[in-house]
Amino acid sequence: MTPACERLLDEGLAALGIATERGQRQRLLSLLSLLHKWNRAYNLTAVRSPEAMVGRHLLDSASVAFAVGGTNLLDVGSGPGFPGLVLAILDPGLQVTLLDSNGKKVRFQRQAVMELGLDNVRCEQVRVESFDATFDQVISRAFAALGDFIGLTEPLLARGGEWLAMKGSLEPRELESLPPHVVVRERLALAVPGADDAERQLLRLGRNEDSDHRQ
Repeated sequence: MTPACERLLDEGLAALGIATERGQRQRLLSLLSLLHKWNRAYNLTAVRSPEAMVGRHLLDSASVAFAVGGTNLLDVGSGPGFPGLVLAILDPGLQVTLLDSNGKKVRFQRQAVMELGLDNVRCEQVRVESFDATFDQVISRAFAALGDFIGLTEPLLARGGEWLAMKGSLEPRELESLPPHVVVRERLALAVPGADDAERQLLRLGRNEDSDHRQ
């Protein structure tokens, strides 16, 4: 990978307050190189240059690492594996499941997991409606409108769990579409290095514990 990419990654991680070990840094750069290689053949992302991929994929994914807790995370509509692959690299103790129905994108995920030696990542090619498991947190990056994201993944969120919705701009009607038992715990603006032209925010949502709703 180019020195410019290495510099952008190092500066971006520093700006986010994320310290990485040498092996983690190398895995992030290897992931970037693999994505760029596959993208030329399989059109996995509209972002073409590896320098732009640093901000739009690696650092955008890393920007929500502070909000990830618990022991297992489901990345819904993961595409070529973002943010899940980055979050798995940054926290080797986190069990991450990548879920997507697109065959070529899941093939890339599996190749990345194999080449990077990520034993804490599982890749599933299946529609979310057909998946059956529960997780401490469920994350999405532009997977669907907020209400659809919650509705489709509610059976997959463990009791006391949390949704993490990575969004750009947010229409007021998206918040209005939330079920009455789901509350926004926190809404945070994200400053993503290398993606200064794009509005980014994170919504942390959970079930209202005072509600009569049950899974």
